[in-house]
Amino acid sequence: MDSPLRLTIETDLSRIDARQWDALAGDQPFLRHAFLHALHDSGCAAPRTGWSPHYLMLWRGDALAGAVPLYLKSHSRGEYVFDYAWADAFERHGLRYYPKLLAAVPFTPVSGPRLLAASDEDRDTLVRGLVAFAEEIQVSSLHLLFPAADDLRALREAGFMVRESVQFHWTNPGYADFDAFLATMSHDKRKKIRQDRKKVAQAGLAFRWLSGAQIDAAELDFFHQCYCHTYFNHGNPPYLSREFFLRAYRDQPDAFVLILAERDGQPVAAALNLAGGDTLYGRYWGATEYVPGLHFETCYMQAIAYCIAHGMARFEGGAQGEHKMARGLLPTPTWSAHWVADPRFAAAIQHFLDEETAAVDDYLGELEAHTPFKRAAAD
Repeated sequence: MDSPLRLTIETDLSRIDARQWDALAGDQPFLRHAFLHALHDSGCAAPRTGWSPHYLMLWRGDALAGAVPLYLKSHSRGEYVFDYAWADAFERHGLRYYPKLLAAVPFTPVSGPRLLAASDEDRDTLVRGLVAFAEEIQVSSLHLLFPAADDLRALREAGFMVRESVQFHWTNPGYADFDAFLATMSHDKRKKIRQDRKKVAQAGLAFRWLSGAQIDAAELDFFHQCYCHTYFNHGNPPYLSREFFLRAYRDQPDAFVLILAERDGQPVAAALNLAGGDTLYGRYWGATEYVPGLHFETCYMQAIAYCIAHGMARFEGGAQGEHKMARGLLPTPTWSAHWVADPRFAAAIQHFLDEETAAVDDYLGELEAHTPFKRAAAD
């Protein structure tokens, strides 16, 4: 006889067996038990910062059969899918938008499973559990950001509204080396990349790739200094603390790929990527001085070169930024799914999404017509 299913809410991931969680999470580093727990335990994604963990668990007897990284949010920061206009509309009508429920990896615009389960049946059970919990605690809405295709199917079938967006990703068909990649690009784009790389070299900068145990505490400290500098330059406090990065590196060092730009052996800039399966995820960057072209070289060209050298199939360069196309990253649709309790607002938001989706599809078409690659290579 099959063991009975039950759904629970867990506010402390340390009480959940990491091996059972990771068996559901797959190879994406952001969904691993260690990464999510480091976000919470370091205080970065915790109640005091407006991220209150309410992980949804699906049990089959004593075995974890499904899970959702779920948070009760008191704001919309750190999400990369913008719903501020929706919140304003609620407030104008005297209704409360926050708190809301959010299924996502905090501060991480990377697509992947949000309904962590091995079967469609268990995903459907998780979706029903999410809606039931949202209704029970009477939140305004429930949002799943950057879900995988299997999740999206279950969410559409359950009546969730779907929102489309665009990111820029690079794929590796099996380039022999970086020059082979450049050879596939149009003359103008190839020339511009070489000019930018030359400027960086003329500034006396060279690059080192470090991964896993090659990274030491001093290099992580320098990276975090650079990361904070990027946020401070934009007038914002950084989302992630030094403690978070140290914990995350301690618990899954093999996922870390650090790219350092150095002059005469002294670091000037750093980009931290995370690796999972055949994909490199570009996530965080900063520099202690401005050098023309340094951002693109450190974050994109060096990451692509690393992928080619290590046989990785894909590089995801983060949220937004059509300027990335000139470096060989191509437009890729991403998704989010939304449930709104009030049927009047749900209808208005669905109307907005219908119009927005048409505009996003037009935008994708325009971008795809301006490929940075030679036409023969793109066909």
